[in-house]
Amino acid sequence: MAVYVDEGTRLLVQNLTGREGSFHARRMRAYGTVVVAGVSPGKGGAAVDGVPVFDTVAQAVEATGANTALCFVPAPFAPDAILEAAAAPGMRLIVCITEGIPAQDEARVVNYVRQTSRVPLIGPNCPGAISPGKASVGIMPHEICLPGDIGVVSRSGTLTYQAVHELTVRGIGQSTCIGIGGDPVPGTSFVDVLERFQADPATRAVVLIGEIGGQAEERAADYIQEHMTKPVVAYIAGFTAPPGRKMGHAGAIISGSSGTAAAKKQALEAAGVTVVTYPTEIGEAVAALR
Repeated sequence: MAVYVDEGTRLLVQNLTGREGSFHARRMRAYGTVVVAGVSPGKGGAAVDGVPVFDTVAQAVEATGANTALCFVPAPFAPDAILEAAAAPGMRLIVCITEGIPAQDEARVVNYVRQTSRVPLIGPNCPGAISPGKASVGIMPHEICLPGDIGVVSRSGTLTYQAVHELTVRGIGQSTCIGIGGDPVPGTSFVDVLERFQADPATRAVVLIGEIGGQAEERAADYIQEHMTKPVVAYIAGFTAPPGRKMGHAGAIISGSSGTAAAKKQALEAAGVTVVTYPTEIGEAVAALR
């Protein structure tokens, strides 16, 4: 069993005809993901490496049975692209890679998707999800992944990659790896993913990568303490970040005493989570769980 993406994923790529969309579509298809369609308004009837392109998501879904949308649409148009995908019948997942979407637009889209369409939205501004050996939806480097039973969830794309690498070099495989993104209004939270990992019989333990800013890690700690029976190893980035300065992600900013790395570490440790000091210690900490 996998979380979010699996062999049943039938992927459509929004803006398949763009440089990033076509590049990553080729990589995903080479990995084994079933890429069935692209959507680029005004370019319907074209094809990219044999993948048909449609003008609308609705047309693509009707013609190909696509059930997952991956958005590479530029920031000014990405919110509408997400809403279009969310309105398509049978859509079971939307992943938005696009960065730079204004927080106000993110809030509008995320609220609609959560309350009306109820289609899971990963992102915006995220690397996506991969279930090693099954399917990849996004931009994660599949070369560093290994099939296994450790779930990985992270606010940071590059730290997701490092966490996966630290596991793989020790022969520790992953069930599903998910980058939820670090924007202020993410479509998917730590708790959303932890709920799925907790329910997934193929996931034995979880690695959680957090960072400064917001309360996402504290909420995750509450959920872990109250509901998780599986062990969790965590790393929090940003212990040396100066207060009041945005670090990397739009959501990674400390405001007063809220959102500090120390507060997040304390909350997670109080919930029984093993919190490592450096990302290079993630693999060792997970290996110690065996």
